[in-house]
Order: sequence, then structure tokens, then C-alpha cells
Amino acid sequence: MAFTRATGKHRRPSRVHRTTARAAGVAALATTGVVGTLAAPALAAEPEVAQSGLTPVVTIGDSIADEIDAQALAQKQAAADAAAREAAREAARERAAEAAKEAREAKERAAREAERKRLNTFVAPITASYVSTAYQAGSSLWSSGSHTGIDFHASSGTTVHAVGVGTVVETGWGGAYGNQVVIKMHDGTYTQYGHLSSIGVSVGQSVEPGQQIGLSGATGNVTGPHLHFEARTSPEYGSDMDPVAYLRSHGVNV
Repeated sequence: MAFTRATGKHRRPSRVHRTTARAAGVAALATTGVVGTLAAPALAAEPEVAQSGLTPVVTIGDSIADEIDAQALAQKQAAADAAAREAAREAARERAAEAAKEAREAKERAAREAERKRLNTFVAPITASYVSTAYQAGSSLWSSGSHTGIDFHASSGTTVHAVGVGTVVETGWGGAYGNQVVIKMHDGTYTQYGHLSSIGVSVGQSVEPGQQIGLSGATGNVTGPHLHFEARTSPEYGSDMDPVAYLRSHGVNV
């Protein structure tokens, strides 16, 4: 016996068409708890699907569908907010790391500048003094026939300073130089301080510009108290260079 399904304008309206579009969303939301406890009672209140032989479709009321939509939208918004907060935290971490890097680099630059300044600072070996005997002045007083350094006017007991950063390589009696100190400077040159009445440093000791290394005197081959100062290319006698030019090249006015 054959029958014909109603079609066109004679077909009876059904709620299944409205709710079918939401069916997949309802099933997915139910697995994440969006529908939760409200889905079961709501669905139970719906009339049973007719046994038509077609695939059954869950139908829900308008108010429940709207609420599900609202909850889905809220979940989406919450996820977006969480992502935004995490992005903000990551940006804050990056800014903090960058600030720390800049502070560290600034500290390193300051340290390098301070070290550069320290290494390039030179002072006169005697404060508020003057050169009483010039470099290469001729006299029978010196075995070489000329002065290998310069003499600074100073009474006995006057503080003698290291002229710059260096390491003490010789101390003690130096023959005609009397009590002496020889320092290897940071640039590889050497400075010598002679005729001292006392020595205040030892071999291997590091010295800073202006540090006291001894006291002036009249030991060795002298006619009176003063400081004999030499600039050398090596620690040995005979490697002398102009001490005035040496000090002036390092910013010391003598």
C-alpha cells in the first residue's frame, strides 16, 4: 500500500527544523559542561521524537537554546580574556627582562669607564714641587756624563707617590740611586724613584695613582735631599726616556 508525504504549503510546520541546527552544538557543549544540569531536565520536558524511521534529532526549547548560546559566548569571551591576560604577562616579562639587560649593560659601561679612567690617571710624584735638575743635564756627578732623569725639589721625609697604576718590580738599595723603587706601569713602561729615606712598598705589590710608596731623602750619590725620578722602557739603567715628556703625555703638568 503506498502513501505520499505531505510537501509544499500543505506540510505541517515542525520544531525539528529550528533545533536541528543547534543539535551538534548542544552535543559538543554537553561534553564540556556548558549544558550541565540544565540540559537533562529541559530535554526531558520535550515531547518524544516520533518513530518515523528517520534519524532522531534532539529538540530543545527557545529559552534553553538561548541560554546555551549565551554560555557558549561567555566561554569564548573567557578564553579570549585569559589569552589577553597571558599576553599581557608575557609582555611584562619581556619588558622586565629588557630593563634588566639595559641596567646590566649600563653598569658594565660604567665599570669600563671607571677602569679606563683609573688606568689613564697620572699624578706628579711629589705634590706641589718643581723640577730642580733637568733631564740630560751635563755634570761630572753622573757616571754617564748626563742626568738620566729629573730631580724634584723635596726635603727629607716628603711623601713620594706612584705616578700611575702599576706593579712594584724592584725595591731596596740601588747603588748611586740609594734606596729606590721601580714600578712597571700598566702600559708596559717603567718609572723609578731614587734617593728615598724610606720605602713603603714591596715587590709584587700593585699600586694606584697617588699612592704613597716611600719618603724622599738623600741616600746614594747626592748633594742634598730630593727625589730622582726616571721614566724607562725597561727596568734597567740606560733605557731612560724624557720624564717631563712622559708625564705631560699623561696629563701631568710639570
